[in-house]
Amino acid sequence: MNELYEKMLAVALDEARLGLAEGGIPIGAAIFTRAGELVSRGHNCRVQQGDPSVHAETDAFRRAGRQRSYRNLVMVTTLAPCWYCSGLVRQFRIGTIVVGDSHTFLGGLDWLRENGVEVVDLDNRECRELLAGYITANPEVWNEDIGEE
Repeated sequence: MNELYEKMLAVALDEARLGLAEGGIPIGAAIFTRAGELVSRGHNCRVQQGDPSVHAETDAFRRAGRQRSYRNLVMVTTLAPCWYCSGLVRQFRIGTIVVGDSHTFLGGLDWLRENGVEVVDLDNRECRELLAGYITANPEVWNEDIGEE
């Protein structure tokens, strides 16, 4: 299964790179069926759109459109989701979340696990390095993104 999750993460990483190329925070996400079929993809657009609610996970979620159920979907994200995005996962009962990096930001992963969400942490070096470079160059924007002053 990890091989499939790595392929899914590659889509989210492409989204993160796209966000960086647009001048934004390099965090990407994608939603798949359990079989690996792509449902949607998105990236953090807070900077580009001037909208603090457009995190990578919410962008991918919006692009997925209405679903009868989200329980059998897999949310893949390059960074552990913040509390806002963790709430989205819980609210719509997305069954599995695959994370590329939880070292830079832990977010709500423990809370998601406690509430029955399967969390797969791939501990991906490329995800960590991509965001670390951005944070070094743009600490104010990063702190704004995670609600720090």
